[in-house]
Amino acid sequence: MKPILVLAGGFGSRLKSVVSDVPKPLAPVCGKPFLMHLIEHLVFQGAREFVLLLYYKAELIRSMIAENIDRSNLDGVKITSIIEDRPLGTGGSIMNAINVLNINESFLVVNADTWLGGGLKQLSLSSPNSIAAVKVKDCSRYGAMVMDGKKIERFLEKESSSSDGLINAGLYHLNPGVFTGFPESSSFSLEADIFPLVVGNGMLSAIQIDTDFIDIGIPEDYFRFCRWMESGKEIEL
Repeated sequence: MKPILVLAGGFGSRLKSVVSDVPKPLAPVCGKPFLMHLIEHLVFQGAREFVLLLYYKAELIRSMIAENIDRSNLDGVKITSIIEDRPLGTGGSIMNAINVLNINESFLVVNADTWLGGGLKQLSLSSPNSIAAVKVKDCSRYGAMVMDGKKIERFLEKESSSSDGLINAGLYHLNPGVFTGFPESSSFSLEADIFPLVVGNGMLSAIQIDTDFIDIGIPEDYFRFCRWMESGKEIEL
């Protein structure tokens, strides 16, 4: 299994009204940080190496994850981190990791605030550049993807996509070459800057995963995830 870059450097502004003392990846769920639940879930699917891409409250994230790793049975799992000296955005954060780690083969990326019930192996075996996609009843919060077979033709704006459809599920298999041309240490977005370029070249695919999905970025969905975990995943997510 390829190493996974974990995008965990954001400010989590929308969740601060209910989780104000820790950054979003550390939002408590059943007595454990969300990020720890996510790592354990990815390990269950076969992941063995993680690189946390950090900026906001980076040392707190590193120390809390280290504490939880010590309490967990994660033998053979390697977790390292890269701390950025300024906000780089999702795209800039990944490009910085490519340079720091000298990545020259395809790699996996996951958002530290999204939960996908499965699909890691499926995506890792797909051809890069690929996005995990899930079907939802209302795309208005996320923006939908317009497809031609498995190829993504374009992304629809959030406000213009209130019906059901496929959305970006926050798990990616990418080639480092798609970041060529952006200035080193610059700040830019994976979703707004990189993906449209790759779509324009006809090189971005979606791999549909039929599984549970949630983004804990807003209080309503964070509490929904907490209730789901407290139920032992018995209720509907």
